[in-house]
This record gives sequence, C-alpha cells and structure tokens, in this order.
Amino acid sequence: MRTKDRLSEDIRRDRRAALVVNTGSRRGRRLYAGARARLLAAGFTLLADERVDRPGELEDRLAAAVAAGPDLLVAGGGDGTISTAARLLAHRDIALGLLPLGTTNNFARTVGMPLDLDAAVATLAGGTVVDVDLGRAGDLLFTNHVGVGLSAEVMLSAPRALKRVAGRLAYPATALALLARHRPLRAVVHAAGRRHEFVTHQLYVANGGFHAGRPITADAHADDRLLVAYPVGGPARRDLLRETARNAAHGHRRTVADEPFLAVGELRLETDRPARVEVDGEPCGRTPLTVAVEPNALRVMAPPGTPDN
Repeated sequence: MRTKDRLSEDIRRDRRAALVVNTGSRRGRRLYAGARARLLAAGFTLLADERVDRPGELEDRLAAAVAAGPDLLVAGGGDGTISTAARLLAHRDIALGLLPLGTTNNFARTVGMPLDLDAAVATLAGGTVVDVDLGRAGDLLFTNHVGVGLSAEVMLSAPRALKRVAGRLAYPATALALLARHRPLRAVVHAAGRRHEFVTHQLYVANGGFHAGRPITADAHADDRLLVAYPVGGPARRDLLRETARNAAHGHRRTVADEPFLAVGELRLETDRPARVEVDGEPCGRTPLTVAVEPNALRVMAPPGTPDN
C-alpha cells in the first residue's frame, strides 16, 4: 500500500483513472457524457469507461474497472452506487473518486465533495487522498447508514420513476403512504456493556454525517471511529413525523452527545419481531444484526483540508 501522500501525488501526476457511471441514477444518464468529457479535459486517461444501465451489472462493471489497474476509480451515481464501489475498494491501494449524481448524495456531503459537476472533477484532479471509516452490518460494508423499520419498507416500495421526478421528496411521499399501516418495533440496542430499549417505527445506525441529504448532527463524520444509533420518534405515528421534521431542521445544531443518540464503535440490534433492514438504501435481510465500525477502511479523493485522522 502506498502512503496517502504518494497516492495523491500519483493521481495528480499520472491521471490514471477508471470511470463507472450508473446511468439509472437520478442524474447519471443525463450527465454521463459531460462527466466523461470533463475528466478527459482535466487530463485523465480513462483505463476503463463503463456505463451501467441495469442495476444487476454494477458490481461486475466496477470489478472490471478495478482490474484495469487505475489509481483512481471514479464512480458516478447515488449512494447505492457509491456504497457498492466502496465495498469493492475497501483496504485496497486505489482511491475512490466521487461524482455525486444521485438523489441525496449523503456520502459525498459527508466527505465534503462538491455536488456541482465541474467542482467535483476539479477535486478529483487536484484534491488529496484521505482515509475514512466504513461500517459493517453483518458481513456487508457500508458508507452511510443501516435503517431498520419503515425506511426498509420505503426502499423496497419507492417507485424508480417517482425518484427521478421528485428527487429526495420521493422517500417521504412513499413513507407517508406506508405509515398508516406500519406497526412500531420494540428495538433493543446492546452497546458498550449497556442495554438501550426503544419503541419506534424507525431506527438508524449512521456512519457518516448526513441522512436524506441533511446533517444528522454537527459533529458526526466518516472519520471519527464511531457509529451513531438513534430512533426517530416513539410508538405514535405522529412522533415519527415530528422527529423527522425536527431532525431535518435542527440536525446541524445537534451533537452526538444529545439524546437520543448513541455514539459507539459496535452494537447488537434486536427487535421484538424480525424486521427488514436496509443498508445504504438496499435491502439487507432482517434483524437481529451486529453493526460495527471499520476504521480507515477506504481511501477517497477529497477536497484539500478534509479532516483525516
């Protein structure tokens, strides 16, 4: 493994990259050609250039891009695409380059990546490589979060066409439709030798600092060796709605020391009945589940000055 400084220098000097764009993401199909043209104009040599029109082909296309031997794997798409690329690059001597082309772009926001395409490509060309943490849910690595409860139902039900038209509003619209018949869960979190019990429609375990495109807290980020577990509201459906609105409005002013956040390195999650789980927006089995942080597991090309512990 090269040092981060050496890998940064190699990327800036040699510009050896591979490009994989999920053209099924919100902006991927529209911006693919422009992203490719900007990378070439910035002096990158594209050792692989992959458009992914079908979700089932993403992992194979990413693996083919890695096999081409780049120093930088540029992944364009939403959080699901970025999470898949991150799993593939974990503990490898290749940096992940982000083109935020999705609906919420949580991981890009967490590492400070510009959402504007020109600024993102400029960062890939002149940024610096940093190490960030990943989470591990069972055997599956993730960048952003684990969701248990209503969010897993939403991810299975949100129409793709609605996401393309409405963007991040597609998720609350789908959640409202499902909430009327959703039953609350009794969830138990075992962490640091303590037992925490919640009755809620929704529980998250976050690795990064953003969810649904909004800050979770002012001091959670992807390089702090911590996961942040928290319920959203209590057993009443109105609690979920109220807390969702409160989190969106005040997340940037809250800290991980505030209730109901639990900031830990590992936890065991159990529920009173097997509950569906989503990991970075993709279905991932059911509870019970062990979730842990995997420190400095991923190298990312980020803007200069990005925190790197």
